[in-house]
Amino acid sequence: MRGNTYLYILVMAGVTYLIRLFPLLFMRKEIKNVYLKSFLYYVPYVTLAVMTFPAILKATASLWSALAGFGTALILAYRGGSLFKVSLLACLTVFIIELMV
Repeated sequence: MRGNTYLYILVMAGVTYLIRLFPLLFMRKEIKNVYLKSFLYYVPYVTLAVMTFPAILKATASLWSALAGFGTALILAYRGGSLFKVSLLACLTVFIIELMV
């Protein structure tokens, strides 16, 4: 990759700034559309899930242990388990599956 690194950083900073500036410039009124508000409410959660899910699948030596740990975490979190309990049992599940595979 050849070129001016500072130019790349400046362009990326400009693009990031413009993406954040446009909503402030063009959306001065409160959003009253219920569907748009509910969509915007879930955007951070979906973004986080999309970024972490591939990392979950590649974090272990086996795809099966990753899926088992993810499934365990999903079930426990859905049932209202604490963050410590969910992470501990998901790691334990991955450890046990890795021992068997």
